[in-house]
Amino acid sequence: MSVHHGESAVRPEPDKVLKDIADYVHNYKVTSDLAFETARLCLIDTIGCGLEGLRFPECSKLLGPVVEGTVVPNGTKVPGTNYQLDPIRGAFNIGTIIRWLDFNDCFLAAEWGHPSDNLGAILAVADHLARQGQPLTVRDILEAMIKAHEIQGGLALLNSFNRVGLDHVVLVKVASTAVVSKMLGLSHSQTIDAVSQAWVDGQSLRTYRHAPNTGPRKSWAAGDACSRAVNLALLVKKGELGLPSVLTAKTWGFYDVLFKGKPFEFQMPFGSYIMENVLFKISYPAEFHAQTAVEAAHTIHAQLKAMGKSSDDIKSVRIRTQEAAIRIIDKQGPLDNFADRDHAINYMVAYPLIFGELTSTSYSDASAADPRIDALRAKIFCVEDTAFSAEYHDPAKRSIGNALLVELNDGTKLDEVVVEYPVGHKRRREEGTPLLVEKFKRHIGHHFDDAHQKKILDTVSDAPSFFKLPVDKFTDMFVKP
Repeated sequence: MSVHHGESAVRPEPDKVLKDIADYVHNYKVTSDLAFETARLCLIDTIGCGLEGLRFPECSKLLGPVVEGTVVPNGTKVPGTNYQLDPIRGAFNIGTIIRWLDFNDCFLAAEWGHPSDNLGAILAVADHLARQGQPLTVRDILEAMIKAHEIQGGLALLNSFNRVGLDHVVLVKVASTAVVSKMLGLSHSQTIDAVSQAWVDGQSLRTYRHAPNTGPRKSWAAGDACSRAVNLALLVKKGELGLPSVLTAKTWGFYDVLFKGKPFEFQMPFGSYIMENVLFKISYPAEFHAQTAVEAAHTIHAQLKAMGKSSDDIKSVRIRTQEAAIRIIDKQGPLDNFADRDHAINYMVAYPLIFGELTSTSYSDASAADPRIDALRAKIFCVEDTAFSAEYHDPAKRSIGNALLVELNDGTKLDEVVVEYPVGHKRRREEGTPLLVEKFKRHIGHHFDDAHQKKILDTVSDAPSFFKLPVDKFTDMFVKP
């Protein structure tokens, strides 16, 4: 007979990653003017993307309270609507509209993602607390955004979640849980508890977003992550305990179950690097690995026009690109919906080669019905450029290079058009900022009259005053008239 003494019931010390995240959220002081100014641009861009998403019925039909007609006293107001919801449902609504068109910001590394997705949770909680009388300002929102960006991006720098079948919105859930825990008044130890819960709260499988033949991407996945984050923080505030070894526990922990036994790696301590280097989608509503390819396609469209030719004269198009683009958006065959098309590089290149533009409506069923698109898609192929792949991961560059080489039916080969950095990149920030503001103007223009648009633009442009604006006054500017 053998004797078993059983497992120890002593709770272990929290995993270091959990403590590091809580330390950062509670103790780190953001002092970077560049981070705050970039966050200001990110805030208005993200709100604008949400307003643009509302124009699509497939998005707006998902919004509102669970029980129709419910209005929550001191609840979260959802931009572009008349809804006033509890902060959990508010986070779902705001997160969903932000992410719907895949037009909000991006950060690319071993894992990619859209850190401004976290605004769904941040704004929902901040607005709710402000309407309860807490003196929160826009600067508080910006600081929370900087920290959420840093947590999500810091985890993404060297750790590829998509390679093990996990969707990047799990990082939205973790980052949002951390920052809203502090906003809601949780202690350092309670924040550790809440963040630990975020690593096990389901909603991690990637197949519903990018895997082939599994149906459309869930464009409300970010809203789901935001709502779960707020819910977890509120549960811990009521006394729910955490799982201190959620990452490192043998057999049952995140590393062993979902990350092939490999612990997370970190390239640098948490600071403000991610917000300072975030990528904005400015000119085109296209998956970010294709942004420079789309820019090159516009250039080639103009060249063809100047030559008296059109896309009908194209024999082949070679896209020299990064490994990540080939793995994520190099797709052949039928594209059944908006979400399929805006994640297919050959569609995103073919459309501007034919029409000289790529807008949110370019992915609609009506636009995609033009037979020239699929005919040209069949002539487009991708090859990996290992230099592009290496510079994509280089922290000093973070390029997203693409190069298009077009051969015509008569044998003519056009000069290859190479674009390494999209206009939304930090290296092109001076060029991109006025265009980002114009993008915001377009997005608010569909919802508000000229006088109210001017009020909004004047408010968000005066940074010192804008930073001091109470959160509820900020949100009220975007309520449906």
